[in-house]
Amino acid sequence: MTQKQQSILTKLWDFFCSLKLSIFCLITLAITSIIGTVIQQNQTKEHYLKVFDPDTYELLNSLQMFDMYHSTWFIGLLILFCINLVCCSIKRLPRVWKMVTRPALVPSNAALEAFSNTTERNVRGNLDEVRTRMETFVKEHFAPTRCTETDDGVYLYAERNKYARFGVYVTHLSILIIFVGAIIGNVFGYKAYVNIPEGGSVDKVWLRSGEPIDLGFKVTCEDFSVSFYENSQRPKEYKSILTVEENGEVVVDKRPIVVNDPLSYNGITFYQSNYGPAGSEIMTIKVQLRGEDKTQAFTLRRGEKAQLPDGTSITAADFTQSYRNFGPAARLSVQKVGEAATSVIVFKNFPEFDKQRKGTYLFSLEEFDQRYYTGLQATKDPGVWVVWLGCTLLVVGCLIAFFVSHRRMWVVLREKDGKVQVRLVGTSHRNQPAFELYFDKLKEAFNKQLA
Repeated sequence: MTQKQQSILTKLWDFFCSLKLSIFCLITLAITSIIGTVIQQNQTKEHYLKVFDPDTYELLNSLQMFDMYHSTWFIGLLILFCINLVCCSIKRLPRVWKMVTRPALVPSNAALEAFSNTTERNVRGNLDEVRTRMETFVKEHFAPTRCTETDDGVYLYAERNKYARFGVYVTHLSILIIFVGAIIGNVFGYKAYVNIPEGGSVDKVWLRSGEPIDLGFKVTCEDFSVSFYENSQRPKEYKSILTVEENGEVVVDKRPIVVNDPLSYNGITFYQSNYGPAGSEIMTIKVQLRGEDKTQAFTLRRGEKAQLPDGTSITAADFTQSYRNFGPAARLSVQKVGEAATSVIVFKNFPEFDKQRKGTYLFSLEEFDQRYYTGLQATKDPGVWVVWLGCTLLVVGCLIAFFVSHRRMWVVLREKDGKVQVRLVGTSHRNQPAFELYFDKLKEAFNKQLA
């Protein structure tokens, strides 16, 4: 390989290992996530044209901003960050591996002087006796020692939690696994939608682009119900009852789903997304001639008209499931022959309400029926378990990286002026303040041991 080729490869390697690239990827991912939150994803073209003008819509659509998390450039950004993370880990791992597997049993004097946690004492006795005492001391208060004898003196080395140095690499690995799971979900998964009327069944769902996807089984909406907050038309809760059939057999029978309580089957999760009326309401209106017991009942849809024996017509003008706090109500348009039409409000929960009107006919709302469709979001994400594995490793890696530290201790023994010079040195690769408190207590025990 020529020097020029080596230079290009070195620059490329340095580029992928650079901290600047890591910061760029993280900032870009954060900005795009904000954009993906501001711009609603996977909506219909009609929805976006209500928000943006046609030129802006075409521009954003060409940039894949309406399905950003499945876009080519977003997946490419994830891959770039994964490569950067792998290269950074590979570049720094050999030094950490050497430090863990081949620790400095005999550090230089300069290295010993650089440590801030140190204490020293001169004691009487011979070198072997003091060494035995210090081996016992360090083992009882810290960890077993490894002894190295040199011409300069005797070095005792002990360490705890040496594998804590790999906590950051567990974190790196977990991030890679999460990104791999996200890429798997984006490439092989989908997010689709379907509307099912009450009593209806589907075996397909549709992507935002309008492309159908065969489910391989049938989903039936057995029933749908909605409740509202008092004095408003805001839905409080809406619920679908779903049945799943595969190969003619019921595999999920009448499973209720609500928002945040989805149904999952065969790797596909159905979320309650929205709802709407499937056709107009059917109202049963009871009509009674004032002063008589005989009544008539008419079943009308919104806008339909019925004729009474004297030629008076009644039209179902409007209907609501919750009129203020009075419950279901209907508005009728009543028109006598040769007279102008009048509006009459009737309530299901108050059948005697119309008596106060003092009209010729008394009206009441007997029954109503409104069929709805349930709007479901169908999501398939084969990478979700990979993401959960990565999240678990991320928690473990963060706990190791932030709460466990690699602590090392050296005892240096040298003969000096008929005595033995004992020097205790300690260090921690993380959380130095806590280690200083620990070392202060260790110094007290050290001085008592050698007193």
